[in-house]
Amino acid sequence: MTIPPIAQMVEQLPFKEMVPGSIPGGRTTLKHEVLVILDNIRSAHNVGSIFRTSDGAGVRKIYLIGTTPTPIDRFGREVGEIKKTSLGASAMVPWEYVTNDNIATLASKLKEDGYTVIVIEQTDKSISLDDFKMPTKVCYIFGHEVDGVGKDWLQVADKVVEILMKGQKESLNVSVTAGIVLFKNA
Repeated sequence: MTIPPIAQMVEQLPFKEMVPGSIPGGRTTLKHEVLVILDNIRSAHNVGSIFRTSDGAGVRKIYLIGTTPTPIDRFGREVGEIKKTSLGASAMVPWEYVTNDNIATLASKLKEDGYTVIVIEQTDKSISLDDFKMPTKVCYIFGHEVDGVGKDWLQVADKVVEILMKGQKESLNVSVTAGIVLFKNA
């Protein structure tokens, strides 16, 4: 079998412990168990982008909450914007839809399973992503593009983490934020 050029470059990287994955020849072993919650995100393009990033970062599962579009609509059809933006990753990363009424139940289950629940949001109690030490089992919550993460999640979170902004704008696009957070300690 001929090894594609990208796989040859991956083989030359300093890490050598590999597991089967989406990169020909394998991908790096993950140091952490990561879950993602998308809380009432409105854009199917953002959801698709986060699926693609999540696949690249080795996320184990994505929970889609409330009004967040799902890869399969209620009629069983694929949502084209998600499929296209994710480049098919929406079929690779396990996902589950959860109603807004079941947030407390999901939060309890995650904590019982040993996950630290981290809300990515700007609040008076948030700490900088630079100062955040990633636990072995973590669930990151990303919120609505305008309104942010819902107050129910803020009440059950173990920590609130933010990306410090250096320019005029107060925040980044949610899919960009997810990429920065998911690859910070990947």
